[in-house]
Amino acid sequence: MDASTATQLRQAAAAAAGGQQYPAATLYLVATPIGNLADLSLRAIHALGLADALACEDTRQGGALLRHLGLHKPLIALHQHNEREASGQVLARLAAGERVAYASDAGTPAISDPGAVLVQAVVAAGYRVLPLPGPSSAVTALSVAGDTAGQGFAFAGFLPTKAGERRTALQALLAVEGQSQIVFEAPHRIVELLALLADLAPARRVTVCRELTKQFETVHTAEAATLPAWLAEDAQRQRGEFVLVLHAQAPAAAADGELPPEALRVLGLLMVELPLKQAVALAAQISGAPRNALYEAGLALKHAPKG
Repeated sequence: MDASTATQLRQAAAAAAGGQQYPAATLYLVATPIGNLADLSLRAIHALGLADALACEDTRQGGALLRHLGLHKPLIALHQHNEREASGQVLARLAAGERVAYASDAGTPAISDPGAVLVQAVVAAGYRVLPLPGPSSAVTALSVAGDTAGQGFAFAGFLPTKAGERRTALQALLAVEGQSQIVFEAPHRIVELLALLADLAPARRVTVCRELTKQFETVHTAEAATLPAWLAEDAQRQRGEFVLVLHAQAPAAAADGELPPEALRVLGLLMVELPLKQAVALAAQISGAPRNALYEAGLALKHAPKG
């Protein structure tokens, strides 16, 4: 970006976000693009312009981001190997009344990235932490997975690298009912992971996201049994950074054909506010339980003695 364009961008950011307060002696957590620089928010650009220093996971990346915006700031290297020690440098600047921004290499700090230790130290010292939300590969992948069975999600990050521990960790994730599970993976282990998924849960639907927001972004949803062959069809599919969404497993059916307790709980809550048929329809959609069985249960609840 040339200097004129960078200036215009900063001016646009100031016009859009400058009316807010940006207090001194505050740590600003800045979410940065996961691949596409256009995803950097105007508020993040304005805050970076106001910051007296930028702490970053990699000073090369942090410096490049500032140069892209036509900014020049002191840089503090703060990564997983020195986070506690480098937090002291940030605290010293906050004590002097400065604004300090922190950015990990990509995405939102402290989400499978450094940042949590820094935040803990800053809060413990009595200073404010101000989050500037933005890109997150985990949430981006979840949004495009279309997992209608998922009632909430869990972020697992990277699985263990040792084969035994990896299998155990994946089995634990697959055993969870009702939640989408989000997993990161590196390109040199993606073949192994998809083969393991196909072995452990061949019928489970999985969304594989590769190079999110970048030029060669790929999003593919299919049953786990088909994924090793899909990956092998094109060598390009094994390159880049991966986010996987393990679609939610439906709750196990109750014994003797009974409805799962969670389905009954949902139905009861809905019946307080809605007519029976509408409550049954929504409960079936939410829980995946059979509509006929829910209707019979609803009738029983409706005519059950009160008190």
